[in-house]
Amino acid sequence: MTSFWKITKPYHNTPVAEAFQSLKTTIEATGQYVTASPISRVIRKEVANQAFFIKTYTAGGKNLRRWVGRSRARAEWENIRFFQHLGIPAAPLVAYGQETCCGLLQRAALVTAELENTRDLNALHLENHPIFQNRQWVAAVSHQVAQYTRCMHQNRFGHLDLKWRNILVTLSDTPQIYFIDCPAGQVRRGPGSKRWFLKDIACLDKVAKKRLSSTQRLKFFMEYESLPRLAHKDKQKIRSILRFFEGKD
Repeated sequence: MTSFWKITKPYHNTPVAEAFQSLKTTIEATGQYVTASPISRVIRKEVANQAFFIKTYTAGGKNLRRWVGRSRARAEWENIRFFQHLGIPAAPLVAYGQETCCGLLQRAALVTAELENTRDLNALHLENHPIFQNRQWVAAVSHQVAQYTRCMHQNRFGHLDLKWRNILVTLSDTPQIYFIDCPAGQVRRGPGSKRWFLKDIACLDKVAKKRLSSTQRLKFFMEYESLPRLAHKDKQKIRSILRFFEGKD
């Protein structure tokens, strides 16, 4: 049996480090239930007047991923660190680690700090929030999503679950977005990578086509591609994005 546990530097020698001092104490922590799956659970816990999310795992993943490759837990914390390296806003990583036996994950946990005063974009869409009538706010959010997605793809990283629910945003006049929940993402090279990147844009557009105007969606694409105007190949790419999920919904 091998294990490790790491607390990130900003939280050294704090009450937070004491609360999450080991993998065992973190897994056994109690708090407000948030969500669960067959292999993971998320709870919300307050420490020193600050809220944190604790995600615990009991398996490396589903199907083949349970036995082969990096665990979903490791992928989550490594991807958060990768986003931080690229300057892409994400939930602050507080602590993380796992326990394995013969190379198979037995249990794991990661702790992230709550991003205050944020909502996920899909929740805002579902409640028909009036903020979407603020065209300047929408343009600012769209610009950030386009720029950070472009940054990911330029660094050969595919999110693979880049949905509106996995983007948090503040409702202030100058909004700030954050990418969250990315256990499937990874760096990908070779001819297949282009389809991964196309999927990310198509995922974003699944909700965008219900909420935003054609002009707003086109502006997002042009910002993502950094285009002054559309060429024939760009129009072909747009058609590929629009067709990506045909027959799959």
